[in-house]
Order: sequence, then C-alpha cells, then structure tokens
Amino acid sequence: MEMLNLSLPAPNRFATDYLAGSPDLQSFFHYNFTDENSYIHRLDELKNRSFMRNELADHIQFFMSRYAKSGKITGNIDKLRKENSVAVIGGQQAGILTGPLYTIHKVISIIKLAEQKEAELGVPVVPVFWIAGEDHDYQEVNHVYVMKDNKQEKWIYPERNLEKKMISEVCINRDLCYSWVEEIMETYGETKHTKEVLAFALESLKKAESFVDFFAMIIMELFKDSGLLIVDSGNKELRRLEKEYFINQIKNHREVTNGVLGQQERTISAGFANMIDINENAANIFFYDEKVNERILLQFDPQSGGFSGKNGEVSFTYDALVEIANEYPEKLSNNVVTRPLMQEWLFPTLAFIGGPGEIAYWAELKLVFEHFGLKMPPLVPRLNITLLERSIESDLEELNLDLKEVLISGTSGHELKFIDSLKDREVEELFENVKTMLADQYKVIREKSNGIDPVLMPMLQKNESILIKQVEFMEDKIVEAICSKHDHILRKFTRVENALRPGGSPQERVWNPFYYLNKYGLDLIPELLKLHYEFDGTHKIIKM
Repeated sequence: MEMLNLSLPAPNRFATDYLAGSPDLQSFFHYNFTDENSYIHRLDELKNRSFMRNELADHIQFFMSRYAKSGKITGNIDKLRKENSVAVIGGQQAGILTGPLYTIHKVISIIKLAEQKEAELGVPVVPVFWIAGEDHDYQEVNHVYVMKDNKQEKWIYPERNLEKKMISEVCINRDLCYSWVEEIMETYGETKHTKEVLAFALESLKKAESFVDFFAMIIMELFKDSGLLIVDSGNKELRRLEKEYFINQIKNHREVTNGVLGQQERTISAGFANMIDINENAANIFFYDEKVNERILLQFDPQSGGFSGKNGEVSFTYDALVEIANEYPEKLSNNVVTRPLMQEWLFPTLAFIGGPGEIAYWAELKLVFEHFGLKMPPLVPRLNITLLERSIESDLEELNLDLKEVLISGTSGHELKFIDSLKDREVEELFENVKTMLADQYKVIREKSNGIDPVLMPMLQKNESILIKQVEFMEDKIVEAICSKHDHILRKFTRVENALRPGGSPQERVWNPFYYLNKYGLDLIPELLKLHYEFDGTHKIIKM
C-alpha cells in the first residue's frame, strides 16, 4: 500500500476553514488540535478532575465480554483504571454491516491518534469508540449501497420499524438478515476471499441480538488486536452510571439551552449557518416511553415549570423528572447538545475525533461546556480516506484525468467533453440546417394557413413539433451509434466515477467496507492500520 496526501475542501465551509487552521475559528474552541502544546495543557486540565474510572472500566469489561477478545483489549481496560490515563474517543451510529466506509475510517483515526499521543506524551492513552445506540434514526442505519447495472442502488434491510425505538432496542431478524447479506455479497462477485468474508459476516450475525450487537460483533472482530474499547450509549447499565450527570443536566437545562443560543449568535455573526436546531424551551433530553416504544424529546414548560413532549405525549414536574433520573436513568437519553457533555463527564478525554458535521456543531457548545467549568477537548478531524484500486488508477491515467479534480467534481464534465469530441460536425450542422429550414417553412405555412382557417393552427403546431422531434430522435441515434463504437472508453469514465465519486458523493460516504473486504480479504484492516497517518487535515489516498 502507498499513501498520497491531497488537500480537498470539506463538505461544509466551517470544516474547510477549520482544516485550514483559520484563526477566525479559534474563538469557538478551547484548544487548537494542530498545536502539540494543546495536548499537554489538556493533560494538566484532566489531572484536576475526577472520573469513575473503575466503575467505567468494570462496565466496559462486562459489556465487551460477549465480543471478540484480545490481550490488548484487556490491557486497555486496565489502563483506563489508572489515574493518569486518558482516552481518544469518537463515535457513530450502528450502521448495518458497519455502515459506510467512513465508520471504519473513524475507528482507524481513534486508534492511530491514541497510539501517537501515547508515544508523544508518555501516558496511557486508550482508544474508545462510542456507539450511538441511544439514537432512534433507523433510516440512517438500515441500508447499504451496492452496484447494479453500473449504478448505485440502495438496498434496505427488509424489515420495517415504524417506532422511534433506540437502535440498541431494535432487534435483528437473523434469518431475514442472513438472506439479505448473502444477496449483497453476490453483487460483489466471487473472489478468493468471498467464502471467508461471508462466513465472517454470518457468524457475527449468528451471535447478534440487535443492530448494535451486529455492528459491535463486526467492529470488534476486525479491530480486536488494536485494543479498541467500545461503549453503547443506549446500554441501560451505562445509563445507571450517568444518573448524577442527568440530574445535573436537568438542574441546568436553561443554562445549557441559553449557552447554545448564545454561541449560535457568535457563529451567525462570523458568517456561518447554525447546525443545531434548538429553541429557547429545549430541555435537550429524551424520555423513553416504554408504552409506545418511542423516544420523546422533552421541552421545558415555563408556565408549569415542568417538562413535556412536544405533542403532549408525556409530562413531568421538575421533581418527577429528577426522580426518574435518580431512580430510572435508563429511561433518559441525550440529544446532540448533551451527548458531548455526557462523554466529557464519563471519560478523561484527551481528544475527540469528529467528522466535518460534528466539528461544526461542537462549535456551538463552547459556552455550554464553560457553564459547567469544563473545556472542550481538542477536536481532531477524522481521517478522510479514499481507497484507490490499481485498475481505477490505470483508468485515470488512460483517460488523462486528474485525481484531485475527480475527487472534487467527478468525471461527468470530462465524459461530456469526450462525447462532444466524437461528434461529426458536418452531420451536426446538417441536422441544424434541417431544423432551421423546417422552422422557416412552417412559419410561412402558418401565415398562409391562418388566412385560410385559424382553426388549423393548433394542428399545424403539433405537426411541426412532431417533425422536429423526429429529426432530433434521428440526431440522437447517430450520436448513440458513434458513442457505441467508443463504449469501452465511456465505461471507464463510469467505472472511475462509481469508484471515487459515486452519485456525486465521496467514496467513503457511499460504499460499504464489505465490498473491499470481499476483494482484498479480512487482512485489509490490519494492513490499513500499519500505515502512518498524519492528522493534518489532508485527504488520504491509499493505493491498493
């Protein structure tokens, strides 16, 4: 494998400026992720805080006991108990078959940054992946994209879930999923690795009870030798560790909301759009209603001083909600505002690994953290990676396409230029002359016909339109015939587009890792982990 670094714009302007190290954005954060001194200062800050290290380590040890094991995992759980240990943490929803490639890239980012910082700082640094199991957006996790007839096609897991259950609570139908996974693997084609990879996927499924389980089984088998630790934010036992923090959130709910709104005024003044949808009565906490199996976002009611669902589904007095947090914390969960806070209270976080969207919304949380006397950890952009296969690299060279340009804009513009270059200008001119002649002649005919009988005009216009369409139809057929002679080249444009910029999106946001595991084997992940990555904001091209 060979790595190439390219500077590419991020999906949003805020993240682009952040990657570029714009000084205008430093006021939104407490640390500069590119400054090595930031991590030293962060260590000093964490030394003055206390954490439930043993309780958290006990929970992780128990939670992970059903997944793949390794000496490195055991060692990292032990590290977490040490008073001087810190964590590099990042998270993602539990996508089926891990979701898109960027989930794998985020895990690699967490592991590699933890390794680097442990070597640089001389303290134990533990990699932690936070599975967002408390999320209820089923539509985000229930599908993969496959290639059918040279087009990307969305394949949805064939079991509907109309309830707003937390993903941790969504059970998986093994028999149904078995068949679905087998069909997906068939679209990838048979390779020498197919049997092993399919067996791996099905074995992971055999042990899984829920979407989170299936996700965790795969991730931990792929990354067990790296010592990765995982938590599920939807896990009831973890929620019981969080009860004091839920109470703290409830008591400070107004200050939390006002902090976000105040920080949003700053981002708007700086010329950026706000990422977090929030109103002045937001409580920033969910209640899980077991009667309807739904997660309900609570609002504060200024008149009663209590809390209720947006549509009045549930309502609580202030004291009742505090009591729920104390006695039944598993009924509560965080939203986009309070999840980073909960993570910060639980873990001694040296650095947070985030995607472009996460970085933009964290910028709106600075005042919230400060209200609790905390600082946001250094926010390190996750590694953005594109896997460049040898055959695709050959196509790029043959078509004389610039890799950076394709990653930004795709190939469609170049393909249209190529098609245009194939056209016979003389034939094209003849067709234009025919259409002009028809238009001129019909103009004369309309003038004559109008004097004879105006009723004929609609019929005449329709007749003209039919003739013009027939001429254009024949013109298109000639272009098709020319293109068919160069179909082998046009297929290369399509192949490059599908591989690097499918449907106008980055590769890592569309294609599933199992396509590449099927092609290159389960050793692909260890090979990717062997590479040295610089967290410098550049896009990593990994030549396969």
